[in-house]
Order: sequence, then structure tokens, then C-alpha cells
Amino acid sequence: MQFVSRADRGAPQPKAPFTRIDVTRGVKIHYEGTAVPADLAGPDQHHRCAGRVNAIEASHMADRNEGWISIAYTAVVCPHSVVFEGRGAHVKNGANGGSSLNAAHYAVCAMVGDSGLTEPTEAMLHGLRDAVEWLQRDGGAGPEIKGHRDGYATSCPGGPLYAWVQAGAPRPGSTAPAPAPTPTPPPSGPDWPGVYLRATTHHEAARIWQQRMRDRGWQIDVDGWFGPASAEVARRFQAEKSLQPVDGIVGPVTWAAAWTAPVTN
Repeated sequence: MQFVSRADRGAPQPKAPFTRIDVTRGVKIHYEGTAVPADLAGPDQHHRCAGRVNAIEASHMADRNEGWISIAYTAVVCPHSVVFEGRGAHVKNGANGGSSLNAAHYAVCAMVGDSGLTEPTEAMLHGLRDAVEWLQRDGGAGPEIKGHRDGYATSCPGGPLYAWVQAGAPRPGSTAPAPAPTPTPPPSGPDWPGVYLRATTHHEAARIWQQRMRDRGWQIDVDGWFGPASAEVARRFQAEKSLQPVDGIVGPVTWAAAWTAPVTN
């Protein structure tokens, strides 16, 4: 896989912290949905692609209606097979049409549009497969490969690309889609330490739980002191996951849920 990271393409810092996700059901394929210059696919035109990704990101971050904090996509694939990191693996995207849809699938955008360059190149299809397999291998993505229009009212990813998705998203030259790598299952987490975390508790278990909650996307200090702010995070987490009682105390049930409950925050 030819991969360009956020740092390598000079991506700006997001306007707010990304929300971490552990696993998804798979990947949804998108297209730009606007005009893409037909000559962008030329073999000597790849130097334009990183700038195009950065322009997409700037446009998204300037969109006050959507309120995007960064580029909406997990990744963008250019006509030359290169995968550009968007929000990246284990990060909730903003492109699928709503919070639950964004948490359920990653979003990979192909650099084709509704005019100009409308047909994916063979190199691009290889890059899309590379992106999907990267997310399955390193991002906990499940086996589903769908179009943006699946489950959401849109024409995205356009007719040619959607036909490829419906055919099983095969690599060019193959007769069947490559088998999906088995995603790494989410960790079950450490055993409950036997200490109830409540206001004024100072313990290594508090630091471990705080770090886990930060990894899930919660704003929380990681200092080993379970004070009022940590208790409030625990209370909100219990309410979100329908854990009982909602008392802000981390016992065995709340502790386990920090590692096993789906990330929706």
C-alpha cells in the first residue's frame, strides 16, 4: 500500500479532539460528488493529489452547516493508487450521514466525481482495496464493504463506483473479492481490581480507568485521583450505557463496560 499520513500531507490539527472507535462493521465507499478534472488521472499528475486532499479538508472545516472538525473521511484514494490518511483508523468519521452511521462504518472517498473524472482507474480500485484491507487489519473494521447510499438517501458513490461495490469490490484482474482479513477482536480489558472507585479514591486503578475513558473519547484527567470530575464522567457513562445504578461509582460492571461496551460517545 502506498500511504500518505496526515503529517506527511501537512494536515491541520482538528478543531476538536477526535472520537475514538474500537471496531466497525466495515467500510463505506464515497466519491467527491462534484467535478473532478479528467486529466487528474494522468500518470504525471500525481503531484496534484495531496493538494486536492488538503483542499477537501479545508472545505470541510470551513463548512459551518456541517460543523466538521476535520476532513470528514477516514481516508481518500487518488487515481494513482495512493491512500491519503483522513481522520484515520480507530477514529469516528463524519461522512456517512449521522452519528450512528459514522460509528458503524469507516468512510473511504475515491477521487472521482459526477463530471470530468467519473470512472475509477484500475490503480484507484487497487488503492481502495488497500484502504479497506488496512482498516480491516489495523482499524478493527468488519467485512462489510458498502456504498454511502446503502442506508442513507444519496447518489454517492456514483454509478460506476457503486457497481464495483455491488460486485464485491474486487481487485482489478481478480474473479472474486479477496477474503477479508480477520479483524483483531477488541480487548476484554483488565480484570476489575477489587477497588470501588468513588470520590476521593487515589489508586492506580483510577489512573487505568481514567486512561481508558480518555481513549474512548471522554474529556478526563489521568492522574490516579478519582475526584468529582471523574465521578461525573462515570455517571454520564453509566447513563449512556444503561448501567445500574447510575451513581458515579466504578464497580465491576462499570469497570468492565469501559472495555467491552461499544464506543458511542
